[in-house]
Formats: sequence, structure tokens, C-alpha cells
Amino acid sequence: MSSPNDPPAQARNPLHGLTLEAIVTALVAHYGWEELGRRIPLRCFTHEPSITSSLRLLRKTPWAREKVEGLYLFMLREQRRARPLRFKA
Repeated sequence: MSSPNDPPAQARNPLHGLTLEAIVTALVAHYGWEELGRRIPLRCFTHEPSITSSLRLLRKTPWAREKVEGLYLFMLREQRRARPLRFKA
């Protein structure tokens, strides 16, 4: 049992609360289908790609979902590094 002062269990997990659809949509927006298919060579990304077909495969295939989640985390790190640092005045 947790006390009210305990931090949320998933506070530092960037995947917490995201749907698989949101992850795939963000990856497609960032990389596009062609680059996504190059980075993770799955038919659902390379042959007539769609969010629906991708979700169908990823929900049934844990190893593929792990690759997609890993690429999403990599993308977030890339985006963080690309942002200029802001200093408080």
C-alpha cells in the first residue's frame, strides 16, 4: 500500500499513459513511413503502410512492439538534445 507522499509509480516512464496508436502516429509524423520502414523493417511499415495495419501487427507481436517503443524513446532523446537549453534569469 502506498502513502500519499509516495511519487506515482510511473512518473519517469515516458511511455506511461500513451496509446500504441499515439506512439506510431508520432513516429510516422517524425520519420515518415519510408524511414520508419528502414529503421524497423516490418511489412506493415513498408508495404501499403497504415496506422491500422501497424497496430494490428504490433498488438500481436511483442518483439515488434518493443522495437517500436524503443525507437519512440530514441526519438524523444533526439528531440530533447536538439532543443536549445533555456536558462532562468
